Amino acid sequence: MTSDLHDSQQAAGRDIELAIGGMTCASCAMRIERKLNKLDGVTATVNYATEKAKVSFPSDLDPSQLVEQVEAAGYSATLPQPKKTEPEMESGAEEDDPTRSLRQRLFGSLALSVPVIALAMIPALQFTYWQWISLTLAAPVVVWAGWPFHKAAWANLRHGAATMDTLISMGTLAAFGWSLYALLFGSAGEPGMTHPFELTIQRISGDANIYLEVAAGVTTAILAGRYFEARSKRRAGAALRALLQLGAKDVAVLRNGREERIPTDQLAVGDQFVVRPGEKIATDGVIEEGNSAVDASMLTGESVPVEVGPGDTVVGATVNSGGRLVVRATRIGSDTQLAQMAKLVEEAQTGKAAVQRLADRISAVFVPIVIALAVGTLAFWLGTGGSVAAAFTAAVAVLIIACPCALGLATPTALLVGTGRGAQLGILIKGPEVLESTRRIDTIVLDKTGTVTTGKMALADVHVADGVDADEVLRLAGALENASEHPIAQAIARGAADRVGQLPAVAEFTNVEGLGVQGIVEGRAVLVGRAALLEEWSQRLTTELAEAKASAEQQGKTAVTVGWDGQARAVLVVADTVKLTSAEAITQLRELGLTPVLLTGDNEAVARTVAADVGIDEVIAEVLPKDKVDVVKRLQSEGKVVAMVGDGINDAAALAQADLGLAMGTGTDVAIEASDLTLVRGDLRVAADAIRLSRKTLRTIKGNLFWAFAYNVSALPLAAAGLLNPLIAGAAMAFSSVFVVGNSLRLRSFRSATTATVPATDATDAVVKEPVAAR
Repeated sequence: MTSDLHDSQQAAGRDIELAIGGMTCASCAMRIERKLNKLDGVTATVNYATEKAKVSFPSDLDPSQLVEQVEAAGYSATLPQPKKTEPEMESGAEEDDPTRSLRQRLFGSLALSVPVIALAMIPALQFTYWQWISLTLAAPVVVWAGWPFHKAAWANLRHGAATMDTLISMGTLAAFGWSLYALLFGSAGEPGMTHPFELTIQRISGDANIYLEVAAGVTTAILAGRYFEARSKRRAGAALRALLQLGAKDVAVLRNGREERIPTDQLAVGDQFVVRPGEKIATDGVIEEGNSAVDASMLTGESVPVEVGPGDTVVGATVNSGGRLVVRATRIGSDTQLAQMAKLVEEAQTGKAAVQRLADRISAVFVPIVIALAVGTLAFWLGTGGSVAAAFTAAVAVLIIACPCALGLATPTALLVGTGRGAQLGILIKGPEVLESTRRIDTIVLDKTGTVTTGKMALADVHVADGVDADEVLRLAGALENASEHPIAQAIARGAADRVGQLPAVAEFTNVEGLGVQGIVEGRAVLVGRAALLEEWSQRLTTELAEAKASAEQQGKTAVTVGWDGQARAVLVVADTVKLTSAEAITQLRELGLTPVLLTGDNEAVARTVAADVGIDEVIAEVLPKDKVDVVKRLQSEGKVVAMVGDGINDAAALAQADLGLAMGTGTDVAIEASDLTLVRGDLRVAADAIRLSRKTLRTIKGNLFWAFAYNVSALPLAAAGLLNPLIAGAAMAFSSVFVVGNSLRLRSFRSATTATVPATDATDAVVKEPVAAR
């Protein structure tokens, strides 16, 4: 029996997250994953973007064995470290910057390689012994700046793999090594040596020429591309940092009847703490005293306030909009809903498969072919009686010409122009991997609040009793509501002011807790709030007004009643409103071959109403944040490639899980950081533009890669025949680079498909939300 219990505990296993170092591409992640999964009982998922491995392993397995397995694959791994305090994080921020080393190498190589290329390509600058100056400048570029490529190429070689790093390392070392040989043992080091400006196709002495500009130029170009990619990739963990900064930093705890301010992390379960109007709720808990409206938009994306009172639960990081609350803490630290959402985002990011760079996939095929061609060239020359020097010259020339400088420019230039044009249109693209996803997506999941709708409460309708003037209702009710700080009251006041102009003064204003407000406006005793408030004053709704109220509430809207002088006069309907641009956006998304799905935490009636307004057929309503992730996973398991558009913290994990995440720029920082694309203006039509631009940018990158190889491949026969001279090698590099840059610049002509201009307030402020009682 004891043995069975022990076996079951072993089977249960444990989970751990390793920090992985030394990965240079998605194929590295796959290699580590395979190595870890070879261990008995181990299931591992490695993510290149976040540089983390999520591992499930048996309880009897020492975690250090996992580290050893990763190191055996040629990479580094570290076990989870204790969380740093905020001062420690700030002091170590610069040390942990993974782009700093790349930035230093890039700037150093740029300063050194520009004169090397200029000397090689402009004969007028070739003074006596210029070639030795070129060697002095090029050596640190190839050895020091190019070290990450050589290190990665060696790791790939040990595993029998070839990537872009292999191609770059092989080509630059061949060019530098042959140049060094020609300078030291050939005639290239003699005074007066020049690179003549002529494209002659003839056999030449290989030891009379140098190719330092190829080695230095390629290294610098590739470093530039890697630096911009690394800078984008660094943001992968920013979503979690943003989540952790959302909570309250300190809290007023009640001890012996007195308030004592302490740091939030010192709170214990059962502690009572005070939350004043405008303050964040420190942690999850239950209200002991007080009534208020809680703004949960920061956490849920839903801007409609939630009415709370004694016995109601509240969530940490939400904001108290109304009165003073006394809350008893029920969950703290990692048990809170905020911490659980952070964990969801982290799991989604770690579990999301990284797209392998297109250049790496091409290199995996191209490198073996080039090596085989170089070996074949060497064998052919030796076999046909050629000299050893001539044979090696031709073989090395093949390696040199196969190293395309434009390969390093193909992705970053297209991405730079594409993202620049996107920024002009209100689209921020985070990195090249994002573009690969846009090509394949077939389903787009849309959050409702803040995405399809404005996310702000607004006066949607006015229903008046017979003989009552609507403008008079708005003037009186708007004036009374203008004196209240309640979000629904403010929505009514704004709507009234927009329609009737300046609102009159209010006298004897009284807030009736939980029911509404009352006061004297223009000599009339006005009541605004729940129907129960009017009934206390014997003001009952007419049949028409009761039906209007019921209809509004059935659609998930908020109905506020108005009465004065002993009679119920009107029902005001407040709701989140659909953005004027959303229907057009859905049409554009369908034209791109995407199936839209509305996903929301709102009730079914609200969701169906909004979906019908904008033309969406499939609706998934009443879901929690974790459910949103599950919905995305379910769609992916059905073979669909999913894009997700959202704006709230509750959308962050789903945005990270989706194959392509698009965040509304009007939403929370966490959603933006967890996404792949950000739509700055909050206009859903921009989502269609973003996908079109991303797809066009990807096509441009593919075209660039084709020409990057094509120009150089066309010169391979010349290299193999021993007819290659430095100018042809340099010209091939220059022409392919110029073509790639020119092709990328065509992206500047991209135009938005938007057919109508909508005022900013309409384009960015529209949504429909879940119902909340008036007060």
